[in-house]
Amino acid sequence: MKNYLKTFWAAALLIGSAAASFAQQTAKTSLALGRIESYEMQVTYDKTSHLIFPSAIRYVDLGSEYLIAGKVEDAENVLRVKASVKDFEPETNFSVITDDGRFYSFDAYYSACPSTLSYNLMAMQKAVDRSAGQDVLFEELGNNSPSLAGLILETIYKKDKRFVKHIGAKSFGIQFVIKGIYIHNGKYYFHSELENRTNVPFQIEFINFKVVDKKIAKRTVIQERPMLPLRSYKPLGVIGGKEVEQNVFLLDQFTIADDKVLLIEIFEKNGGRHQTLQVENSDLIKARLISGMHLKF
Repeated sequence: MKNYLKTFWAAALLIGSAAASFAQQTAKTSLALGRIESYEMQVTYDKTSHLIFPSAIRYVDLGSEYLIAGKVEDAENVLRVKASVKDFEPETNFSVITDDGRFYSFDAYYSACPSTLSYNLMAMQKAVDRSAGQDVLFEELGNNSPSLAGLILETIYKKDKRFVKHIGAKSFGIQFVIKGIYIHNGKYYFHSELENRTNVPFQIEFINFKVVDKKIAKRTVIQERPMLPLRSYKPLGVIGGKEVEQNVFLLDQFTIADDKVLLIEIFEKNGGRHQTLQVENSDLIKARLISGMHLKF
C-alpha cells in the first residue's frame, strides 16, 4: 500500500510539473507572438532629431532620463527628440501612441554624429500591416479600431461621391453642403464640402453639431444637445478664394425625434459668413453602409 501511494504521489507531482512547464511555455510563446518590433534610431546632445507621424501624437513615454522629447508647437504630429546627456552608453527607448491608434516603439542609441536626424513615418504607413494587432483602442471609439476608422474617413474623402443632394446652405458667396451620410459599427460619417465663391479667404474657426427643436431651429436655441465629432479626416483650415474643400466627420450613432433636427454650423474666424444647415431623422436613417465601399488597407 505504501509503495502504491508513493507511486501515485510521484506520478501526480510529475504530471503537475509537466502541466506547469507546458503552461509557462504556452504563455511565453503567446507573448512572443504578440511582440512589436522596435525601430532603431540615433540621438545626440548637440542636435535635435524629428519624427513625423501619420497622425497627431496622443502619448509619449521616455524610457530613461537620458532623453528629452516633446511635440512641436502647431504641429501635432511632429515629435522632437534629443539626448539630455552626452555619451550615454546603454541604449534606452521611448514609445509613442498616435490618434489613429498606432503604437510605435523605438530603441535609441547615442551617437556624436547621427546618420539621420529626420524620420518620416508617414512614408512607412502603407508598409505597416494594419491587421497586425498594433491598434490601441480609445475610449471614445469603443471597440472600433482607430486605424479602420481612419481608413474609412480617408476612403470617403478620396472617393468624393455625392448621394445627398438636398442638405445645404448658401449665403455671402459661401456654399456649405452635406454630400453623404454613412454608418459603420455604431458610428456616423458625415461627408461635407465648403465652397468659397468669393475672392476673400474663409478661415474656419469651429464647427458645431447639435440637436434642437424644429420650432426654434431658426431662432435663439434655448435647449440643445451637442454632438461632438470624435474625429475628422483633416484639421479645419482656410478655404482660399474660389476654392472648394471637403472634410469627413466621425460621430457617435444617434437618432432624433420627428420634431427635432440636427443643426450643423460652421463659423468663420473674425467674420460673419457663418453657415447653418439642417439634417432630419429621415436623413439619418437613410445613411449608407460602409460595407458597400471598397476599403484598401
